[in-house]
Amino acid sequence: MTAEQTAVTVIGLGSMGSALAAALLDRGHPTTVWNRSAHKAQTLVERGARRAVTCEEAIAASPLTIVCVLDYEALHTILDPVAGTLAGKVLVNLTSGSPEQAREADAWARSHSADYLDGAIMTTPPGVGGSEMMFFYSGSPAAFEAHRPTLATLGDPLHLGVDPGLASLYDVALLGLMWSTMTGWLHGTALVGSEKTEATTFTPIAVRWLTAVAGFLTTYASQVDAGRYPGDDATVDVQITAIDHLIHAAAARGLDNALPELLKATMERAKAAGHGSDSYASVIEVLKSPAGGE
Repeated sequence: MTAEQTAVTVIGLGSMGSALAAALLDRGHPTTVWNRSAHKAQTLVERGARRAVTCEEAIAASPLTIVCVLDYEALHTILDPVAGTLAGKVLVNLTSGSPEQAREADAWARSHSADYLDGAIMTTPPGVGGSEMMFFYSGSPAAFEAHRPTLATLGDPLHLGVDPGLASLYDVALLGLMWSTMTGWLHGTALVGSEKTEATTFTPIAVRWLTAVAGFLTTYASQVDAGRYPGDDATVDVQITAIDHLIHAAAARGLDNALPELLKATMERAKAAGHGSDSYASVIEVLKSPAGGE
């Protein structure tokens, strides 16, 4: 058996867990599966997976166990009774949760002599196995390096650092970016749609615009790190004037303006804090403070 064919156990066979197991099987990994509802393993068994009768048996079958269940309560309900089986194993937890829960799980795993990696899956089940899809990991560097080829079967594995909470922190930060971006796109789509422009016509232009926006982010990142925001491109004052045009156009067409009104209010907080002549990156200063605080 080569490193690329390391035996793996997958615990939790919901839509995501089943996709993880299927990707491992497709790449030739001997894959043991276990789920509290045993019937969920049947399709994977037909593809070549081995169904363990108990969770303890599943963990014992492989040096690497990947867990993907509903939440941390389910994680501990499943693993606490069989914690002794984890000694000497690597546990990769792809269950969604908070950074604090990830750190607690890391301490728990280490107390049972297991190496621990916390992870975040940056795709939906159909994307699992795609080399361009990011999978974040944080925690034991040794465990990550030892099992990098296996983890690469699932997607592009990125180790973010020793702190086991980092994968979860990046996950929620990027989900916030996704929701904000998608909602902004939907608001813009509704705006142009009010005058009979179809979403499929508008969206290629929107995607091209996002490429330019990505350039702004790269420029502003160094300003954020330095804490200095030269307003040599477009100042907060200019942005406040510009967003008024958006709010007016949307209101005139009967659209919900909750998002742009929120954005304007945040810009105005930055202006009130003395950042009117600074770049838009200076808005981070009010985002780091409680509303109304300094």
